[in-house]
Amino acid sequence: MRLPARILAGGVAAALLLAGCSPETTGTATPAPSGSAPASASANADVPKVATPLDPSKYVSKPCDIVPGSVLSSLRFTEPGHTQLQDDQFGAAGPGCGWKISGEGVSMQVIIGTGNRDRGAGGLAGLYGAHESGQFPFLEPAPAVDGYPAVYVDKRDRRPIGNCVLDIGVADDLAINVYAGGYEGAEDSCAAAQQVASAVITTLKGA
Repeated sequence: MRLPARILAGGVAAALLLAGCSPETTGTATPAPSGSAPASASANADVPKVATPLDPSKYVSKPCDIVPGSVLSSLRFTEPGHTQLQDDQFGAAGPGCGWKISGEGVSMQVIIGTGNRDRGAGGLAGLYGAHESGQFPFLEPAPAVDGYPAVYVDKRDRRPIGNCVLDIGVADDLAINVYAGGYEGAEDSCAAAQQVASAVITTLKGA
């Protein structure tokens, strides 16, 4: 399934893919359409800046390692994650990893948005630009994650039905996307996403 979109926010892609795929294929991102142009980064002065950039390059070849196993197990993700490295198809947004709880339809995904950055549409600025262009109609500032700015972003606000898409700016041109899906509602899905996002920031600070 392909998104009619020019920039991929990993959780949005994951959510759309999960809706039409079997549990065995969860945790992968949907490809961007071939030949599509990147969304321009926003010139909006409201886009928060990243004071102390973090470098996730150590994890682009092993994205599943960016979330400690202890954090995943506390959220009941006990099975190994499924790696998707960056390519021109399913990894268009950047390398990522997906986890699922078998038999429950609950999933978690993290994508390091190097693909969006490479197309000039990275970071929170790229997401604000996609929002301004109507590509992602829903965008709302989220609580900062350990001092790093974050937004909720999606085609529509699906938090009330248990799907939370959270992007954290780790550099002005790079965001890391966390998607928590299949939960009961906004409170538990976004709490899980925030917990994983915090773990990612902790990992990157210690890298």
